[in-house]
Amino acid sequence: MAVPDWMREQITAAEYDSWSEEVCREIEIVDGMVHLSARPTARHNRLARRIATALEAASTPQWYADGRFDLRLQDVPLNNRCPDTVVYRADTIDIMPCRPEHVLLVVEVVSPGSETTDRVTKPVQYAQAGIRHYWRVERATDPEPEVFTYELDPGTGAYRATEVFTGRVKATAPFPVEVDLTTP
Repeated sequence: MAVPDWMREQITAAEYDSWSEEVCREIEIVDGMVHLSARPTARHNRLARRIATALEAASTPQWYADGRFDLRLQDVPLNNRCPDTVVYRADTIDIMPCRPEHVLLVVEVVSPGSETTDRVTKPVQYAQAGIRHYWRVERATDPEPEVFTYELDPGTGAYRATEVFTGRVKATAPFPVEVDLTTP
């Protein structure tokens, strides 16, 4: 497969912003370089959607929960991620791209091919950007996935583990929320 020229060089935020939504839907940008994102499975999407629905229902009207849209971590070099679920300030719904200061929680569902990125790389990037909460969903193919929750430690600037759930989430942060992930 021939790699297009635009995937071989660093791109700027202005270049990325000029691309079509169709192109941007399938990629993330890390240090200005294009990274193809694997298309998620139906089970992966259902988990992310169920979590987003529960988070939005449990939150106050100031927060929305959605998934799969651009989160601009930094402009230079460009770092642009597409988390599986994002809880963000409702008053920023029309501000694109979404910025870390708009975000309360990011959720990533680990899939084959994204293990290291979701377990190591993204949490570091999200913490450095100042996002207060991170959830990682493991074993998305199992009937009872595990959910690991983290909170940003202001002293270290890194996430610290808070709670772990198997199948049913009863989290206390960023606000009390319950979600049953035991059925497909």
